[in-house]
Amino acid sequence: MFISNAFAAAPAQDPTGGMMQFLPLIVIFVLFYFMLIRPQMKRAKEQKNMIDALQKGDEIVTAGGQLGKVVKVGESYVSVEIADNVVVNVQKAAITSLLPKGTIKSI
Repeated sequence: MFISNAFAAAPAQDPTGGMMQFLPLIVIFVLFYFMLIRPQMKRAKEQKNMIDALQKGDEIVTAGGQLGKVVKVGESYVSVEIADNVVVNVQKAAITSLLPKGTIKSI
């Protein structure tokens, strides 16, 4: 009678589709990859190459902070001379860096 019926409006059509909703998520993932994942993979690859290239006479630093000279390289362990006639075995994964020759004598 005096009041007309109210009908719901048709849903608006999104011309770009649902892709715009996921764009911020995609951008965050790309930034995450280039700022965190990729540099970490690069460091891990460099560390693996350094450990694979170890040979007798190299001077190293272990994860515990000990400096020493490599005496023997095994499959998964390295014998390191940390003082005169003091040789310890450490896992290859515990070696953090390779020092230039003569560093131990200069300390």
